[in-house]
Amino acid sequence: MTFFESLLLLMLAAIALLQLARRLSLPYPAMLAGAGVVVALIPGAPIIPIQPSTYLALFIVPALVDAAYDFPPEAPRRFLGPLIAFAVVAVILTTCVVAGIATRFLGLPLAAAVALGAIVAPPDAAAATAVLRNFSIPRNMDSVLKGESLFNDATALLLFSGALTFLSSGGVRLGVGLRLGLAAPGGVLLGMVCAYGARYVNQMVKDTLGGNLLQFVLAYLLWIVADHLHLSAVLCVIAFAMTLARTTDSTTFDARMRVQSYAVWSSVVFTLNVFAFLLMGMQARSILARLHPSHLREALSFALLVVAAVICTRLVVAIGFNRIEGWWASSRNQPAPVKFSEAVFVGWCGMRGFVTIATAFALPDNFPQRDTVVLTAFCVVIATLVLQGLTLAPLVKLLKLDRSGYAALELSFARAALAEAGLAGIAEQDGPEAENLRFRLSLIRRTCRRETGVESLDRYRNLGLQAIEAERAQLETLRTKDRIGPDAYLGLQEHLDWSELTLLRDIDRRIEEI
Repeated sequence: MTFFESLLLLMLAAIALLQLARRLSLPYPAMLAGAGVVVALIPGAPIIPIQPSTYLALFIVPALVDAAYDFPPEAPRRFLGPLIAFAVVAVILTTCVVAGIATRFLGLPLAAAVALGAIVAPPDAAAATAVLRNFSIPRNMDSVLKGESLFNDATALLLFSGALTFLSSGGVRLGVGLRLGLAAPGGVLLGMVCAYGARYVNQMVKDTLGGNLLQFVLAYLLWIVADHLHLSAVLCVIAFAMTLARTTDSTTFDARMRVQSYAVWSSVVFTLNVFAFLLMGMQARSILARLHPSHLREALSFALLVVAAVICTRLVVAIGFNRIEGWWASSRNQPAPVKFSEAVFVGWCGMRGFVTIATAFALPDNFPQRDTVVLTAFCVVIATLVLQGLTLAPLVKLLKLDRSGYAALELSFARAALAEAGLAGIAEQDGPEAENLRFRLSLIRRTCRRETGVESLDRYRNLGLQAIEAERAQLETLRTKDRIGPDAYLGLQEHLDWSELTLLRDIDRRIEEI
């Protein structure tokens, strides 16, 4: 069976598993990773090896750009304390705990133990985004979790690079130390500079399919350039996406390009996520094959100990930080910013993924007890994806964190505000066209503010959809009788599609991941 044939079969299996996850209301990363393990253990199943550098760049760059572009611009400032606690302190503390266990039970040198700790410390951006998409949790929790998963990779990879450098050279020279110290600020600066440059390049390819392709090419090139310059590629890509999101205006990214880009990015990122999670599980055979059966039980026992340490350390950090926040707020006679139940949920939401697997496979062949370390990293990924990923939904209900009702109220408030702005924008206009538009905006505003029942807006929608259905029938008649050409037909069909989308309810317009 060729690689392409194997890839097609794997994607068909993934699609079937996605439908199963949808019907069982399970997060698909856990389902795919677990299924990958099962597939890997079947005799004759295809073996798809991972090249660490390619794997990390291929799968993490689009996920980082997509998440960073959508990350609220003011969130890093508003949640600076929690982001430092989870993206820096939690990663460093987890690294230290795992390093202590590795030196005590596995006899690893300190630098090698730190490398193992850095491998398993950071929760994954793609896993967190994919799992949290299924829930409507408080907005501050969602921002902290997504922000943490963006920035913690940089902390972990810097620790990993430093540990490998120390292990290979027996110490850190001044030049290497300076390079590691400049990696983070240098990566951020490079990303911001390139984002401003990309604005001018995007103007030349606006409203073209080549413009969509350029977005991916620039993101990957930026990662590669930062990596060759020994800068933090993660922070470089994040700074690039966040700066681009804040500086983009209608002259470089109009509505037509935005709709097209959103559709392309959501499809590509989802496809890469599906394949990556399935591919992670399929590495089980190559990992187990390298271990001697006599050492397998000992290695698995050590891996389970690390899994427990990783999960417990994060819970301790989350609950400890919550208690410190509560004490600080109480000392200033202020309400606690975060409830204890929210801290427990954040502590439990620590799925590992791409970065952990890729960095584990990037270890040199002469790394001390490399096979055991790789198995440990693999077990941490699978255990957190399956154990924590599958229990998040019950935990949301148990801790009463579902905020679906609040999300609907927030959306209604925003719609009313937009309608009010639209009415103000045409306040001085008159004529039947302005009155028509004013009626529609007033109806939306009054419905969102509960000043009138939803029946009026529903009737407006139904009438509009009936009219569009009649227009579609007429369009098909014109096409059948060859009264219009293909270009005119497709253009009019797209116009009707957009008109219909503006009339559909939110729930009918949304395209879910699975």
